[in-house]
Amino acid sequence: MHPYLLPVISAFKKASTPETKRGAEKYMLHQFQFYGVKAPVWRKIMKEHFKQSLPPFKEAEQIIHDCYQHPMRELQYMAVELLAQYQKEWNADTIRLIEFMITHKSWWETVDHTTSRLCTVYFKKFPGKKETVTGRWNKSSNTWLQRSSILFQLKYKKETDRLLLSRHILHRASSKEFFVQKAIGRALREYAKTDPQWVLSFVKQNSLSPLSKREALKHLV
Repeated sequence: MHPYLLPVISAFKKASTPETKRGAEKYMLHQFQFYGVKAPVWRKIMKEHFKQSLPPFKEAEQIIHDCYQHPMRELQYMAVELLAQYQKEWNADTIRLIEFMITHKSWWETVDHTTSRLCTVYFKKFPGKKETVTGRWNKSSNTWLQRSSILFQLKYKKETDRLLLSRHILHRASSKEFFVQKAIGRALREYAKTDPQWVLSFVKQNSLSPLSKREALKHLV
């Protein structure tokens, strides 16, 4: 394990509580082990650690892989936040590492965290990669890549590429996967804050699952 992680692990252990551990593991359906650190606390621990020191960017990939090999879930949260610290140093190939994070130890909370903290920024930094990469994700057999392809524009507001959003949604509209249906509805619900008429028309004109439609129209009807 990379020595950069040792102080963070020590801090997590000190800040953990049995009650938080039990609650987190139950909430995640006992798929992952937790130290048991509440979100505001682990965020503070990480922020303070990053402020004290950051290793060279060339070491980030190994540290992130170490985080994903670790059994405790808080280390995967650490990986996402760590990579976010290097945004100015990202290159086009960084998407390879981001994709690794989406497809390993995958569940909605780490996938959505990765999508909002990393994918959203990456595709603004490298717009030429947006269609090819998210198109590949959308067509893949991996549920979590499909979900990210639909949700990466969640914070784009007026900068949302509606054509791309429409294409990705319609290609997965018949999916039986709960997390894909939910992503479709969530993406449309969020964009409705920017253009409610477009969302209303889109839902009316296209065949979506009841879950996607319900989520999309939650604050419109």
